[in-house]
Amino acid sequence: MNAAGTRMPAWAAALTGLVAGAVALGVAQIVAGLIDPGAAPVVAVGGTMVDATPAGLKEWAIRTFGSNDKPVLLGGIVVVLALVAAGLGLLARRRRAYGTLGLAVFGLVGAAAALSRPDAGMAHVLPSLAGAAAGAWTLSRLTRRATSSGEEDYVAASRAADHAAGGRVLAVPAPAERTRAERTRAESTSAERTRVAGVGEESRAAESGLAAPAAPSPAPSPAMPAVMRAGAGPGAGSESSPYVFDRRRLLTGAAAGVAVAGVAGFGGWLLKGSKDAELARRGVAKMLPRAARPAAPIPAGADLRIPGLSPFVTPNAEFYRVDTALVVPSVDPARWTLKIHGLVDRPVELTFADLLKRPLMEADVTLTCVSNEVGGPYIGNARWLGARLADVLREAGIRREADMLLSVSQDGWTCGTPVDVVMDGRDALLAVAMNGEVLPEAHGFPVRQVVPGLYGYVSATKWVTEIRATRFDRDEGYWTPRGWAPRGPIKTQSRIDLPHDGDEVTAGRTTAAGVAWAQHRGVDAVEVRVDGGAWRQARLADTPGLDTWRQWSLDLDLTPGRHTISVRATDATGYTQTSDEAPPAPDGATGFHTIAVTAR
Repeated sequence: MNAAGTRMPAWAAALTGLVAGAVALGVAQIVAGLIDPGAAPVVAVGGTMVDATPAGLKEWAIRTFGSNDKPVLLGGIVVVLALVAAGLGLLARRRRAYGTLGLAVFGLVGAAAALSRPDAGMAHVLPSLAGAAAGAWTLSRLTRRATSSGEEDYVAASRAADHAAGGRVLAVPAPAERTRAERTRAESTSAERTRVAGVGEESRAAESGLAAPAAPSPAPSPAMPAVMRAGAGPGAGSESSPYVFDRRRLLTGAAAGVAVAGVAGFGGWLLKGSKDAELARRGVAKMLPRAARPAAPIPAGADLRIPGLSPFVTPNAEFYRVDTALVVPSVDPARWTLKIHGLVDRPVELTFADLLKRPLMEADVTLTCVSNEVGGPYIGNARWLGARLADVLREAGIRREADMLLSVSQDGWTCGTPVDVVMDGRDALLAVAMNGEVLPEAHGFPVRQVVPGLYGYVSATKWVTEIRATRFDRDEGYWTPRGWAPRGPIKTQSRIDLPHDGDEVTAGRTTAAGVAWAQHRGVDAVEVRVDGGAWRQARLADTPGLDTWRQWSLDLDLTPGRHTISVRATDATGYTQTSDEAPPAPDGATGFHTIAVTAR
């Protein structure tokens, strides 16, 4: 039983919890928009979960949900919170304090998660605490509203009647006192009427000379019922309480709560700065300089233009995204700086304007995620524009003992890049543009690292703000303590883009095509075999350099029936990819990409 002494239906109690939870999240979102979008409790808790995720579970999530793993995680957290909120509503049905205590606990959990994020301060606890307070108030208010005694209506009606009668407002007693007072007044009125009637009888009897009959005893006045809302009666609530459930008042209050939650959540979204970042990107586009060292035109034969084959240049909108950022960082280029320090003789701090003043160069580079399964989609090729990272490091005076560059993202993510790879002459860049456009927010605006030949988890820091020259025996990047290798050179691999696994094809001549990659070594040959037979050499497309993937194609003659098609690549060092199958962890998947088709 709650403090009012009545029990709401279970659905109503769950609804009060859900609405209270929605208000809590909405208020937390708008407060986080004022402080840091990453401090919102759902995002903070989600980030903590990502950090604690074992490598195997991470691989399953990427394999199952692909680039949608983040929306799935956030959606799952919201669903769990909704179930918990409904449960708190049911607890509050028994005792309101239980629901309040539950919301307080979840506020503390959100605050603790926010404090655990990189660069968090005490202000980061405010969204969770403010949300919990708003949720607790909403839960209490909805419960009171749904189980109102009607006293407020009685007071309003009484005052209106008093004003209409003479403008004098009388004090209104409490329901129980009002009942006793009304009963007393009723008994007094009845007695007075009986007395007056008796006197009249005595007078008439005296005039006629007859004795007046004895006055009958006044009948006891029935107890006046307490004020109850329409629909009250036996079973409507507690027999000893005038409070009853009011569906209409609950639903109108819930609707108001949902509206508040929606407005607050939308306000938080507006405040998180995504529109400001887009405006900043447009401003950068107007001032982006031309490359001092432009890349050579892409050869006409680099793209075989076969329908269904991945294009040589991956459009920005289709470029894969795998990172730990549940909310894409919004970075103002006017305030962005890159700090280069650690084992250097002359620490450097560059502004965005400083970076654009440097000689910029273009480079065609294919990026690959270490989470890519054999034949997987997490690979893309682009033309990047940026400043050479090696030149910046030389100006800072990087020391001989440094063998790792520990780069830090705006959201606190880190990766360790081998110094020797960056300094060996390859086109390692601090990139500001991608395929002729300013970097998209999701791909690192305003600045990201691009290092050919290394998997992204040890090279491709997006939203980079800091590079510390250090050593592998002293520091480690984000994924290393989670079971991944400290160094991640990309392995020679190949993929069949068409036909697709499980396709039905026309018997006879069929074209197989795909891509192969061995960044900074180059692909020298691609071979295809059918049903485990002899390997046949595929036709290779042209390529502008060693750091990109390479398209291939081969016409096959397939007899009716089911067939398997496999592919393998050989890089410029003479290494042919292995048939041994291995998962992505800890340093990249291996094996032949093999598909099955049916010819009819």
